[in-house]
Amino acid sequence: MALNLKDYVASYPDFPEPGVFFRDISPLLENGEAYKQATNEIVDYAKKIGAEVIVGPEARGFIVGCPVAYELGIGFAPARKKGKLPGKTAKETYGLEYGQSALYLHEDAIKQGQKVLVTDDLLATGGTLAATIKLIEDLGGVVVGTAFLVELTKLHGRDKLKGYDILSLMKY
Repeated sequence: MALNLKDYVASYPDFPEPGVFFRDISPLLENGEAYKQATNEIVDYAKKIGAEVIVGPEARGFIVGCPVAYELGIGFAPARKKGKLPGKTAKETYGLEYGQSALYLHEDAIKQGQKVLVTDDLLATGGTLAATIKLIEDLGGVVVGTAFLVELTKLHGRDKLKGYDILSLMKY
């Protein structure tokens, strides 16, 4: 019998605004079987869509994408904040509630026409993910899918990912 992954996600009411629940995956990461189940579901999805490389924004994308890439024997590339990646990088800015931010990706992380799966722990407003996808496409990659452990449907992140295949393991 499969575990109910929702039992391994913590809830914080009224964050970031009243009426919105923030979901924290820390309990999922602490339970080896639950985390393994979640990772295996994303591995199966990545195989189905033919992913050749995994890209994840910031540390959260690494937590999800790196074990998937390792299991598949393919590369993982992080999209990070300024100054956290050495070498030559491409940049994409995106809006936040409190201003602008930017993500950077190694210019040589993606080969022309390479099939990319974007992973993250959380699909919320979608800004970081839209910036990550733009970076991949600017570098010549083809986003064949996106995968998330948790999706906060009330924050409408899917609106920024229209036209892309989405795997969401848990929806709230």
